[in-house]
Amino acid sequence: MTVNSTSGGATAPGKDLGEIAATFVAARKACQPLEDYPGAIPDDLDTAYRIQDMAIELWPQDIGGWKVGRIPPNVEDHFGIDRLAGPIFTPTIHEVSNGDALSMPVFDGGFAAIEAEYIAVIGRDAPPDKLTWTTEEAAGMIRDLRIGLEIASSPLATINELGPTVVVSDFGNNAGLIVGPSIKEWQSRPLDSMHCKTFVEGDAVGSGGAFNLTGGFVRSVQFLLELAARRGRPLRAGDVIATGQTTGIHDVAPGQSSTLDFGPDGELRCTLSAAAPV
Repeated sequence: MTVNSTSGGATAPGKDLGEIAATFVAARKACQPLEDYPGAIPDDLDTAYRIQDMAIELWPQDIGGWKVGRIPPNVEDHFGIDRLAGPIFTPTIHEVSNGDALSMPVFDGGFAAIEAEYIAVIGRDAPPDKLTWTTEEAAGMIRDLRIGLEIASSPLATINELGPTVVVSDFGNNAGLIVGPSIKEWQSRPLDSMHCKTFVEGDAVGSGGAFNLTGGFVRSVQFLLELAARRGRPLRAGDVIATGQTTGIHDVAPGQSSTLDFGPDGELRCTLSAAAPV
């Protein structure tokens, strides 16, 4: 069964923004695919974040962290920023030991992918009135750095194809996060010493590392500290930040398995299952 929707090309007025948010939330709760974007596609990120905020208020779970994604370089100038963000809800965050296997749900019939990530754990509450952060200040907010696996999934199969504002408006295309072991001596290690490989069904599908993040994981934290404060959602101690994919965005489907090999920093494994209604 699919949820019918219509697409458009102009920024939707306030009432329509609420309808877009409600449609995404209903589709996620029911695990029903969306045929198309449920309204007029936002022209700008501010509008997209308004939709995201409305959807957050409708979602019945607390936020335990955030995912940061890269805006494609070919449209970065248009949006005036290099990154985007979405919430990760506490029940979908799973801490595991090295090598533990976990079953993670994705939206069957929608979009589903896995991403190898470096996870920054925030050490203290950010001042709510601090709107600008230096790189050094952002680094000082990180208590721990851990290996991780983001589940990128949405009821809308074309979410990534339709662009950054669409990704933002559906929770940043996030459906869960696996947080693995801490990375030893991360403060003093060069980015090119943090590397990983991604396997799906035993086949190598991507390789890279922290060095693939433009500006590194600290830049992602800096970006999010500023964005979250502007939205009235300052970061809190214990928040986990998925700082961006490092080996690519790898499509998966229910029933498949994946392994992320972070070399000496550990290994994460998961199997994908079809999400059940909330």
